[in-house]
Amino acid sequence: MPELQALAAKVLLAAFLLSVAFGAIAQRTHFCTMGAVSDAVNMGDYTRVRQWALAAGVAIVGFWALVAAGQLDFGKTLYSGNRWLWLSAAVGGLLFGLGMVLASGCGSKTLVRVGAGSLKSLVVFVVLGVAAFATMKGITAVARVATVDQVALDFGAPALLPVGLAAVSGLALPTAGLLCAGGVGGALVAWALSGRRFRTFDNLLGGLGIGTIVVAAWWVSGHLGYLAEHPQTLDEVFVATNSGRAEALSFTGPIAYTLDWLMFFSDKSKLLTVGIVSVFGVVAGSAAMALATGTFHWEGFGGVEDVANHLAGAVLMGVGGVTALGCTVGQGLSGLSTLSATSFVAVAGIIAGAVLGNRYQVFRLERQA
Repeated sequence: MPELQALAAKVLLAAFLLSVAFGAIAQRTHFCTMGAVSDAVNMGDYTRVRQWALAAGVAIVGFWALVAAGQLDFGKTLYSGNRWLWLSAAVGGLLFGLGMVLASGCGSKTLVRVGAGSLKSLVVFVVLGVAAFATMKGITAVARVATVDQVALDFGAPALLPVGLAAVSGLALPTAGLLCAGGVGGALVAWALSGRRFRTFDNLLGGLGIGTIVVAAWWVSGHLGYLAEHPQTLDEVFVATNSGRAEALSFTGPIAYTLDWLMFFSDKSKLLTVGIVSVFGVVAGSAAMALATGTFHWEGFGGVEDVANHLAGAVLMGVGGVTALGCTVGQGLSGLSTLSATSFVAVAGIIAGAVLGNRYQVFRLERQA
């Protein structure tokens, strides 16, 4: 047990440091999926879309490189289930995408803004966490399980693109994984780097840095923190994870678990996990960067309508993020890096919801004018 506790401490420290780097990079480079969609829809500017594409491409190639090197088991991740929950991903993604526009940012951006002094993002953080926990174990969880989660396709094998290619072609899974990763991830990277104006230090830092952090998080959780036999139960275990499986960065569920840990801190069964320390790490990294660059400033609500929009957005993100099995980072980067079929649908839903949210915001402005 002392060795297990030491390993857990090592995993938690590594996850915290990676999330500090994530928060600092996101604060400096303005990396934000919601902002990327807004820039593209409202201004025709695809700079931040290219940042996201570069990060996703690096994460995809890096994940399957780890699998090919024997450093990670693709079948033991949070996204490798046999059931393709396409309706949950689509509906949840749509709700999350709409919510993040109303709340001025997704889960990760909320944490980044909290670190930079946004009090209204702190309110979003709390409401999002409550809504997410209710959708995992409370009243909205009952509705979720009884409706959208009932609609799924069971493939009898992990619902991942390389698994399908391997089954059709007869290729070994690691080879199929590298081929798919090279095709999908390579295309994303190539498109991102094809823009001459995109190739600045901050843009490259945002894309390459965030993508590399996601890959490193997979290694920490899926390799460093993996034990074939727990010393007490003799079961295999991924140390310090909420799901009991390999995890990378995600923020909807972890925000809920962070609130739970804070409220029941004296309960010895409430242990720190990779997700919880990642929440603290992003806030710390963003705060450090904001203070270092002189961009830290206190921010509050602009009025009653502003409060209402942020509260509604936080609820939609909490419900949608859990229903879709992840947020713009949980599904948009970590999940997508596995080439999960569910992640592709969730990302499409998030983008559709964000576009819808932007249209609504334009309508509001035109109505006020």
